[in-house]
Amino acid sequence: MERTWRWFGKNDKITLAMLRQIGVEGIVTALHDVPLGEVWTREKIRDLREYIESYGMRWSVVESLPVVETIKYGGSDRDEQIEVYKESLRNLSAEGIHTICYNFMPVLDWARTDLLHANPNGSSNLFFNYAEFAYFDIYILKREGAREEWAKFQFPEGVGEGRNVLAEADELAKTMTPEKEHGLVETIIIKTQGFVSGNFSENDEAPIQKFRDFLDLYKGIDKDQLRANMKYFLEAIMPTCEECGMNMCVHPDDPPIEILGLPRIVRTQEDIEWMLNAVDNPHNGLTFCAGSLSAGAYNNVVEMARRFAPRTHFVHLRSCHIFPNGDFTEASHLGGRADIIELARIFEQVNPSLPMRVDHGMTMLGDEARGYNAGYSFLGRMFALGQVQGILATVDRELGIPYKQPGFFD
Repeated sequence: MERTWRWFGKNDKITLAMLRQIGVEGIVTALHDVPLGEVWTREKIRDLREYIESYGMRWSVVESLPVVETIKYGGSDRDEQIEVYKESLRNLSAEGIHTICYNFMPVLDWARTDLLHANPNGSSNLFFNYAEFAYFDIYILKREGAREEWAKFQFPEGVGEGRNVLAEADELAKTMTPEKEHGLVETIIIKTQGFVSGNFSENDEAPIQKFRDFLDLYKGIDKDQLRANMKYFLEAIMPTCEECGMNMCVHPDDPPIEILGLPRIVRTQEDIEWMLNAVDNPHNGLTFCAGSLSAGAYNNVVEMARRFAPRTHFVHLRSCHIFPNGDFTEASHLGGRADIIELARIFEQVNPSLPMRVDHGMTMLGDEARGYNAGYSFLGRMFALGQVQGILATVDRELGIPYKQPGFFD
């Protein structure tokens, strides 16, 4: 697989010169300075593409060309926004970029409750605590119906047995401080959303109310309606994708659970099968994010890889560990539920040229002091990339695929 890296543009503290040294071949990025809902022009795309190429790498994947909320909930201007999207697709294709990672998650791009959860070895990882998220939902967001929903919440079979998340959230309320509440708001709304979805930023004066306003847009939108809206979007853009040779690859919901009363439609094997069959076109495919999928105890990640590899256009290799109580953390790339070694075998057999990135990594050896985006450390991801490069070299030897160490003697 092509070794890629998510890079956040020319202002990223991690430079392309650094990435070239550690064996990165392709860059995964976006036009982060273009406001949501505006066309990505050829001029802007070309400028960034040529900048990347000047460092000996290529712009392999767009992550992401955001699907604005009005398309997801079916607003009155969704057709106009779909036309904007199609124009951006044409411009990207004209500049030689043909893979788009996107998501169809309402409001939240991804959710965690702790961005620096301590590991026994002194490093840290992203972490999700159900009780803390329930506290945010009930006591900070004060979402209508939240208490009733958490009272009915059940973990998948095999984890969280006997756990009462609502009772734990109520216990948290007895010791919660304004500082801890502020930390949860920063973690759930600002630090995990502002740099990826564009709906929120650190300059928002009232992020909680803004969050409530976004949730209100989805009142009356259930799973069936969100599925219908996704199908509408995909059917509308597929002719453009065929015209331009553009591969769309949806990212699974992260985490793959229903939260905040919002429908989530790309979280299980059945969901993915529905999406691929609803618009059965080879340009309608999947970003196989092993980390997101492995956070769901009901997901057999290896079996899903075998099933969906032919329709996978982009791979995220990371792994999650689910604790017995149901909470989960992002694991070592050699551990967790995802079995990255077997995933590498599957994808190398089906399509060894697929772009792959290690996705998130540990925060380690001072990463936390360098101002990197949450989950996107340098040393932690470099360590993960080294692990995965070793896996790929071994798997390729098993399969008889020539292995070339990027950046050496070429």
